[in-house]
Amino acid sequence: MYRKEEQPLPPPEKFELPFEGKLSPNNRWVIMAELIPWDDFEEEYAKLFSEEKGAPAKLFRMALGTLIIKKKLGTSDRETIEQIRENPYLQYFIGLNCYQQEPPLESSMLVHFRKRIDGELINKINKKIVKREIDKSDKEVKKKDCLQEKGEKIKNKGKLILDATCAPADIKYPTDLGILNQARIETERIIDNLYKPLRVKLRKKPRTSRIIARKEYLKVAKKRKVSYQERRKAIGKQLKYLKKNLGNIEDLIQAGASLENLSKRQKNCLETIKKVYEQQQSMWENKTQSVPQRIVSLTQPHIRPIVRGKVGKPIEFGAKLSVSCVDNYVFLDKISWENFNESCHLKEQVEKYKETFGYYPESVHVDKIYRTRENRNWCKERGIRISGPKLGRPPKNVSEEEKKQAHSDECFRNAIEGKFGQAKRRFSLNLVMTKLPETSITSIAITFLVVNLCKLLRQFLSLFLSLFTNNRTGELIKPPFINFDYTLNNFYVLKLIDLSENSWSKVA
Repeated sequence: MYRKEEQPLPPPEKFELPFEGKLSPNNRWVIMAELIPWDDFEEEYAKLFSEEKGAPAKLFRMALGTLIIKKKLGTSDRETIEQIRENPYLQYFIGLNCYQQEPPLESSMLVHFRKRIDGELINKINKKIVKREIDKSDKEVKKKDCLQEKGEKIKNKGKLILDATCAPADIKYPTDLGILNQARIETERIIDNLYKPLRVKLRKKPRTSRIIARKEYLKVAKKRKVSYQERRKAIGKQLKYLKKNLGNIEDLIQAGASLENLSKRQKNCLETIKKVYEQQQSMWENKTQSVPQRIVSLTQPHIRPIVRGKVGKPIEFGAKLSVSCVDNYVFLDKISWENFNESCHLKEQVEKYKETFGYYPESVHVDKIYRTRENRNWCKERGIRISGPKLGRPPKNVSEEEKKQAHSDECFRNAIEGKFGQAKRRFSLNLVMTKLPETSITSIAITFLVVNLCKLLRQFLSLFLSLFTNNRTGELIKPPFINFDYTLNNFYVLKLIDLSENSWSKVA
């Protein structure tokens, strides 16, 4: 059951504290709370719950705010709850009316939050925040566009950057021998659990040869250098042991054992092991190193190997992302656990740009894989310039303007590489710790939302520093000579504040 708060949240000045004082409106968490449209998406979140049945659920602001805090601070679920319990600014950010010493929720609730708030909802919030800021900064330009005649087409505007990357998952580096050994150990545990209720009926437990199988595995796994023949022979032996264990499991089920004696994790693991055996047996017989939808982890069977071709990391294991960048704001356009060709989604990403902003981009900046003949012709029909040299043999003589344009396009495209580095180094996109596919997608989507919020926060702080600088020379000036009117006008133009309603008008 979901209950919406009837009374609006108080401003930060009226947040009740157990000691004297009040919250500062210049705090980063207070600023970010003003940037997020909590009420616009609360109804969509409330549809997940029954109106009458069940205990009251946590509010949307508390759910999303907790996930943003976790991603922003880079902490675990338990540490995030401790930070919220100790910090009144974080409690205000998640929607509490007053400070409380007890934790507002359990750390296990973050798993439910990641399941309820899917990646599509996060992307909607991200687009709405960015679109609102871009529209407000281009307010004067939009007024001119509205004065155009109805029959006149709107010109292309803006620059769009497209690229793809991988978000590696937290798994052990997979090898064929290691996966088979792990599958054999799991089947041995399943046999032990299935045999327990049949001790009276069956005098002898099925033989698994676990000691011999482990010795055979360690004989090869402990070597620093293993030849192809030794590795293939060891894989063949583990396949035989695994086939024997799977046969014993079928015999125990026919003898009266029930799969209800297994846990939910073991049931899912048994189905995964059967698929792993089929894949590994097929690769071993055909002497190949690849198979469609190859499983590389028993605990996370949705993860696939993503061939990247990068130096040092030719293959990564996780989700592949297709991302677009507009005015240094990033959007997650496509995410998949299967490897895909990102050039096939250029048209879809450009159409999303038009759907969001109302016009096509003036230019699209991409790397070599996107510059296919089909994509070039499609962009040319819509008046979109695609970066990079033309297809075919390079010309002998290149003008200085073309060289300058190519250099400018390549430098401009580097912005999305910086966003990838920020997301991976600062916000843990280089190692996704969540285990379920739906929770991993939510965690990845929140990463790009937090990246955009940090950019907006830096933009606000840079304007705030202009209070203490000279407008012409940029030098620091004394507090009595602060130009409050100039700075407040900058805040108002970028719509970081609303002088009529928002409490930021009290900064001066």
